[in-house]
Amino acid sequence: MGIKFIEDKKIFKLDAKDTSYIISVIDEEQFVGHVYFGKKIIDEDVNYLLRLEESPYVPSKNNRDRVSFYDSFPTEYSTHGIGDFRESCLQVRDKNGNTSCRLQYLSHEIYKGKKKLAGLPATFGDDNECTSLEITCIDNDLNLEVILIYTVFENLDVITRSVRVKNCAEDSIALTKVLSACIDFDGINYDMISLHGSWARERHISRKKISYGKQAVSTVRGESSHQDNPFIALLDSSATDESGNVYGFNFVYSGNFFTQVEGCQFDTTRVVMGINPVDFTWVLGKDEEFQAPEVVMVYSDKGIGKMTRTFHDLYRNNLIRGRFKDKKRPILINNWEATYFDFNTEKLLSIAKEASSLGIEMLVMDDGWFGKRNKDNSSLGDWIVNEEKIQGGLKYLVDEVNKLGMEFGIWFEPEMISPDSDLYRAHPDWCIHIDGRTPALCREQYVLDLSRKEIVDYIYESVKKVLSSANITYVKWDMNRQITDLGSKCIPAERHGELLHRYVLAVYEMMDRLTTDFPHILLENCSGGGARFDPGMLYYSPQIWCSDDTDAIERLKIQEGTAMVYPLSCIGAHVSDCPNHTVGRSTPFETRGHVALAGTFGYELDVTRIPKEDREMIPKQVEMYHKYNDLVRTGDYYRIENFSENHSFDSWEVVSKDKKEVLVTCVQVLGRANYHSRRIKLKGLVEDKMYKLEGTKEVFSGGVLMHGGLNIKDLHGDYSSKLLHLIQV
Repeated sequence: MGIKFIEDKKIFKLDAKDTSYIISVIDEEQFVGHVYFGKKIIDEDVNYLLRLEESPYVPSKNNRDRVSFYDSFPTEYSTHGIGDFRESCLQVRDKNGNTSCRLQYLSHEIYKGKKKLAGLPATFGDDNECTSLEITCIDNDLNLEVILIYTVFENLDVITRSVRVKNCAEDSIALTKVLSACIDFDGINYDMISLHGSWARERHISRKKISYGKQAVSTVRGESSHQDNPFIALLDSSATDESGNVYGFNFVYSGNFFTQVEGCQFDTTRVVMGINPVDFTWVLGKDEEFQAPEVVMVYSDKGIGKMTRTFHDLYRNNLIRGRFKDKKRPILINNWEATYFDFNTEKLLSIAKEASSLGIEMLVMDDGWFGKRNKDNSSLGDWIVNEEKIQGGLKYLVDEVNKLGMEFGIWFEPEMISPDSDLYRAHPDWCIHIDGRTPALCREQYVLDLSRKEIVDYIYESVKKVLSSANITYVKWDMNRQITDLGSKCIPAERHGELLHRYVLAVYEMMDRLTTDFPHILLENCSGGGARFDPGMLYYSPQIWCSDDTDAIERLKIQEGTAMVYPLSCIGAHVSDCPNHTVGRSTPFETRGHVALAGTFGYELDVTRIPKEDREMIPKQVEMYHKYNDLVRTGDYYRIENFSENHSFDSWEVVSKDKKEVLVTCVQVLGRANYHSRRIKLKGLVEDKMYKLEGTKEVFSGGVLMHGGLNIKDLHGDYSSKLLHLIQV
């Protein structure tokens, strides 16, 4: 395993656990070509797969005695303007306005471990886990170096890619497009899976067939977005959850992204992924470098499910960091849906007293505690405690909550500024705006220009002062609008295309400072719900609020799509009040608890006002969380029945790594008349081991549970649910 360079053939062979990835340098042109990505093979010299002698006519500069082959050549990193008319990864603009770039192999380096990416989140691994390769290519006319960076995770089916661009010329050059990965697949008989949605219905699974032409998934909203997630999977059209070739791609970035699958003229398929080139430019002076974010590539020869579990293992072990990386999270209660802006110290303490008596471990004070913020139209940026509401001050409130045996958390929206705020009145130019034009409002707020260091420092120090004033152990970091009116007072016109990327880098910098200065704090990212549920955020916050829609039934599709890529341990999920505040639906309290258990688990309601029977169920749910959380947080996740497909029933399963413990959750969305009990076939068990169904005398072999199935009894009525626990005996 690892990475090998076969010098006489100029072939790079990258081997992960059950995956091979092969790159070749073509002798005459020194072009870097993509040869193979898929099931692990022993062969090294497979250059025949490049079909070098079969290329058609396309005008292009090359050293062969025939006309170009570049428009069909499976290049490892495509550039603009030299004859490859498929989607390119790199486009430049030099001092004369020329946009072409032609890369040739220059050198390479292979080393153990994995280097950090400057200013960016990325996966990590030590010398025992990873081997890395850097291939340096050069455009000799531009004197521009492009370093293709690969890391193989040798015990997983994971290869990561990123790109670094260096200007070695005397003159500046503008990068107008820098994607992070390009890969050409043989054939066109593929499907594409992506995760789509909107506010309150994020990451619904979409599967469609690839044909000729381009299918893009992207965002220009300044965040990874509710609408599209920076993930796609390319898979055999016949692939299922348990069979077939699947190639997963996930972009470790929290801003504008672009990924595209292109069915090409010669029945090949190209996948590209990276920063969205819309509104992007980056100017490099002499010897300056640009580091593009990372793409995580996962290969599975056993369907979508194996891809999912590989992403989960990688992100739990090699992306999420800090104190809570492998730790059970406290059960929190958030006051947002309980009170919205209408709260004070007395109300919060009444919630905390009741919650603590029920076993809840943390109180989180949400929006409305600062400035003069009694509704959503003021005070963002004024991170000063409103002592008319928080009587006695923040430290008094936190101390009183701590006396109840509870921890305390707090909400911030550091990236925003209200027009009605002291900060805006003092610094109206601090928001992102175009001179001479009034910027668009959204949720009565503007976006701070975080490309400016003085603003970043001011906001961070304001937040730091609050966090240092009391025993705060949790922060919910929110972002409630998209970015428009792109303009900055301090960025020259030729660099305006740098604004959005500089903004994202500044968010990362602030989160890095926060987690460094306050390593004991659990950071939960939020963006109007799940608009920044991406690997970039996971690097800083081990959990992310999944959606503002807390309805248990709506959450089935949302959490199923999210869990296709992201571990259950990071999916923010709460039991909330009914009728649900978003959709008006009423569901059983038990079902709400079962659905929230497939995530971080918490509460978002007023425990002093809920029905007695619901309140009495909370200690049982708290016990359930503590009993099963280790399994949910660390186990292997399997989809069994998909509500997104059958529209009436949902079921999923978590199996411990040693296969000795199984937790099955079933939700009957719609009841049925005159039917037998439902039967589901479990997955991931040991065929010849016996499993006892907890609470019964029933014992089954793993084989019969997987191939015959398990009858699910006593599911009555709409929205009913059941939790089943099996132990190997």
